[in-house]
Amino acid sequence: MKKLFLIFIILLISFQVISETLPQYAPDKHMGVASCSTGVCHGKSVEDKTENVMMTEYRAWLKDDDHSKAYKTLLKPSSKNMAKKLGLKAAHTAKICLDCHADNVAIEKRGKKFQITDGVGCEACHGGSERWLSDHKDPGATHEKNISLGLYPSEKPADRAKLCLSCHLGTENKFATHRIMAAGHPRLSFELEVFSQEQPAHYKVDADYEKRKGSISSVNMWLSGLVFKANNQLQLLQSEQFKQHGLFPELSFYECHSCHRAMSPSRWPIEPLSNNITTGSVRLDDAALVVLSSLLNTFPNLNQSEFNSSIKQLHTASLTNRNSLNIKAQELLSSLKTYAQVIVNKKYSINDKKALRKTLLSDASKGKFRDYSSAEQVFMGIETLSIDLKDDKRYQKQLDKLFEAIHYEDKYYPNQFQIIADLFLKQL
Repeated sequence: MKKLFLIFIILLISFQVISETLPQYAPDKHMGVASCSTGVCHGKSVEDKTENVMMTEYRAWLKDDDHSKAYKTLLKPSSKNMAKKLGLKAAHTAKICLDCHADNVAIEKRGKKFQITDGVGCEACHGGSERWLSDHKDPGATHEKNISLGLYPSEKPADRAKLCLSCHLGTENKFATHRIMAAGHPRLSFELEVFSQEQPAHYKVDADYEKRKGSISSVNMWLSGLVFKANNQLQLLQSEQFKQHGLFPELSFYECHSCHRAMSPSRWPIEPLSNNITTGSVRLDDAALVVLSSLLNTFPNLNQSEFNSSIKQLHTASLTNRNSLNIKAQELLSSLKTYAQVIVNKKYSINDKKALRKTLLSDASKGKFRDYSSAEQVFMGIETLSIDLKDDKRYQKQLDKLFEAIHYEDKYYPNQFQIIADLFLKQL
C-alpha cells in the first residue's frame, strides 16, 4: 500500500507546472561524454552487479542509441543538400540543426572534454554535470540531491515529455518548420512510451530504482505523452512559431497528409472532429487531441462531448483569424489540464486497460481515426496496452496487420485501417 501511495504521489507531482529548465538552457556546464565513458564510470563492458546502476550506459549509447549518431547525420549528403536548399553554409555548423542533432549548449557552458561532435550525449538528457559529476557516486549522494545540483529528472513523465518533445515536436526556441521539411527533413512523429521503450536499455526498473525514483506504469507513461504532446501543441499555436509568414501561417502545425497524399477519393478521409470546416481546407494536426477525446469515453465523470466541441471550435478558429485561434487554443488548453489530472494520475486496473484498448479499436472501426497521424498514434497506443496486458503474443497477427496498415504513410488507406480495427475488435 505504501508503494502504491508513493507511485501516486510521483504521478500527481509530475503534472504540476513544470519548473525544470531544459538541459540545453540550464546554467550548469556540460563536461562532455568523455567525463562519463571511462571503465571506472559508465563505460564498463559488462554490467557491474555491485553497483545500483548498470555501469554500461556509455557503451549502450555509443553502440545502439541513434542519439549518438545524431551529429553524424548532419554530415550525410542528404543533409548537405538540405543545407544548400535552406541557404545554410553547412548543416553541421548551423544552430538550427545543431539544436536538436547535438548537445548545443552555449560556448561558455562547455567543459574541457566537451565535443559538439558527440551528438545528443549524456548531458543533453541528464543535464549539465558541472555540480553533480564529482560526488554523484558518493555514499551519501541521493537522487534528490543530484537533482538539486542540476541532474534532470527524466524519470518523471512531465519532465521526460518536455525534454523529448523539445526536439521531437519543437519549442519557441527551436522548431522544424515546413520550410525545413520541404528541404528534405522527415516528418516529426512522437509517442513517449513507445519511443522510451525503443531506446537501448541503459537502466533497470528494479527494487533499488523504485526506491530512489519510483516507478511509472507503461500505460500512465503513454497517456502522459499524449497529454503533454497535446498541451505543447496548443501552447505553440499561441506562440510566435505560428506567426504569419507572408500570406500563410506556419504550415508544419497542420496535418501533413491533408495535402501530401493522392487525390483519389479513397485517400480523402472525412474527419469526424473537423468536418465543420470547409472541404479542401488544411487541417491542424490534432492527432493527440483526437485520441484523447476517444479515451474520454472510458471516464464517465469527464465530458467527452464538451471536449469534442472544443476541438471542432479550434479547427473553425484556425480558418478565421489569429486572435480567434489563440482564444480557442487557450480554452482547450484549460480543459485539457483539468482532464489530465484524472487521466495521468489514475491507477489503471486490468479491466481499465482493456476498456481503453477496446475504445480505441471501436472508434477506429467506426472511422474516427481516418487521417494518418491519428491512426499512427492509435496503433502505438493499442500496442502499448497489449504489451502491458501481456496478451500481445495472443494478438500478434492482429497487431501486425494494424502495423502494416500504417507502416508506410504514402500507402495508408483509411478504409483499410478501419476494416482491420473492426476485425481486431471482434476477436477481443
